[in-house]
Amino acid sequence: MSVSSRSKIRSRVQLKDELAHLRSKGKKIVFTNGCFDLLHPGHVRYLEKARAEGDVLVVALNSDSSVRRIKGAERPIQNQEERAEVIAGLQCVDFVTVFDEETPYEIIQELLPDVLVKGGDWPVEQIVGRETVEAHGGKVISIAFETGYSTSKIIDRIRATAQRTS
Repeated sequence: MSVSSRSKIRSRVQLKDELAHLRSKGKKIVFTNGCFDLLHPGHVRYLEKARAEGDVLVVALNSDSSVRRIKGAERPIQNQEERAEVIAGLQCVDFVTVFDEETPYEIIQELLPDVLVKGGDWPVEQIVGRETVEAHGGKVISIAFETGYSTSKIIDRIRATAQRTS
């Protein structure tokens, strides 16, 4: 990974300071979160659309333990360091951070993004952190899913292929 990609990965404290600096320059901060395990074209397109909503895109990744609590003991496939590195390598992503809670509520309260984005499986009124962002004058957006892409389906195909060849 290049130095520039690695420098996109920040602790919550580092990120909070950096975003304060960028806000002072008039930059609009966009925030999204997720597991992003086994990155696929649907993820990339989603993140590109999220980035188009502002000047700086922050992606908060669920930690490994958080993913296990949400998706079960067999997930994630890639650990949080690997997932952070892959996401940081995308041109549309400005910063990556990892959070350990099951929801991003706490980190959204700390970072107070101008725009909060989630995938189309989340109606705006159910997006965690919506009230916090809107109370500070921000907006919340639900971006339609790219059909035909699913990490779970990729895992199922890998398992089916492995069973056929063993």
